[in-house]
Amino acid sequence: PRARMSRAHRTMTGAAVRNHRCHHHHRRRLSLSPLLLLLLLLAVVASGAASLPTSRQHGHTSSSALRKLRLRPSATFRGRGTGTWAPATATRRDTRCHGTMNPGDLVLVTGSTGGVGQLVVANLLSKGYRVRAVTRSAEKGRELFGDAENLEVVVADQRFANSIDPHLEGVDGIVSCSGTTAFPSKRWDGDNGPEMTDKVGLHNLIEGAKKRKEKIKRFFLVSSTGVVRRKQFPFAIMNAFGVLDFKKLSEEYLEQSGLPYTIFRPGRLTDGPYTSYDLNTLLKATSGNRKNIEFSKEDNLNGEMSRVTLAEAIAQGIQLPQTENAILSMMSREGDGPGDEAARWDQLYQEILAK
Repeated sequence: PRARMSRAHRTMTGAAVRNHRCHHHHRRRLSLSPLLLLLLLLAVVASGAASLPTSRQHGHTSSSALRKLRLRPSATFRGRGTGTWAPATATRRDTRCHGTMNPGDLVLVTGSTGGVGQLVVANLLSKGYRVRAVTRSAEKGRELFGDAENLEVVVADQRFANSIDPHLEGVDGIVSCSGTTAFPSKRWDGDNGPEMTDKVGLHNLIEGAKKRKEKIKRFFLVSSTGVVRRKQFPFAIMNAFGVLDFKKLSEEYLEQSGLPYTIFRPGRLTDGPYTSYDLNTLLKATSGNRKNIEFSKEDNLNGEMSRVTLAEAIAQGIQLPQTENAILSMMSREGDGPGDEAARWDQLYQEILAK
């Protein structure tokens, strides 16, 4: 046998020969690894397809999937079942969409006594929702809302996590209407400037919602037009004290939270605030002959937005699955618009979000 060995083998020590043969045998074993990997993969697919992670969990897009996809910020993701695999021809729509609100659900509204918040509260109550209105002033809340049915007024300050967090227990959805002025004003008194209101306060609210992620069906955020164009004129002037910077940071924080969200970017707000109105009078408020609305999936609209129409858009959009994980700019336009007709709002949202 030694005579048939190569010259290289004959010069080796016995240990080296054993190592060489072992290495040769190891290479042969490695050549089988692709087949083994394929068999292993088939076994995993056959036995545990239902347990493989997906980019949709409980009806919303995970933050990691969102970062990978890098879709336009207004892209809409509809909920689908995550438990079992189904053929491509099967209907997989989950009728229990995680982000769909229904009358009777409890909605927490922050900034509830402000120009938009008071109208949102009135609209939600009129559509059969239960509302938990957050205010810093119990007196102002009682004066504005009285003892309306299905309404709970609570005193809290979302700039402090331990103040707002307890009031998130049991809620099904959140509408954030909090805000302050872009330039120094009396509303800034008591450390109520843009950073504390539009960043710190919102981050506390989002963190509290994340603790209850399995319960929250939708987080609706009222932001502002110009957050993407904040370095361009005239938005750079509006952003002199950072209000658009902080709003954009909170938008991104909400997008990455894993919560099902909707973000509205209205133009300069008109119609109201109706600070001396009661709930019944609020529902009669109109936006004149500018009741129509224009939506865009980009931050590219200029103009004004009626608070009345904005509040209706929120109350209608919160119950539609197509608005989940959508970001929309919006402006008021001449015309009648959809009014309070649910079917027309449904069609309007479907049309803009299908583009």
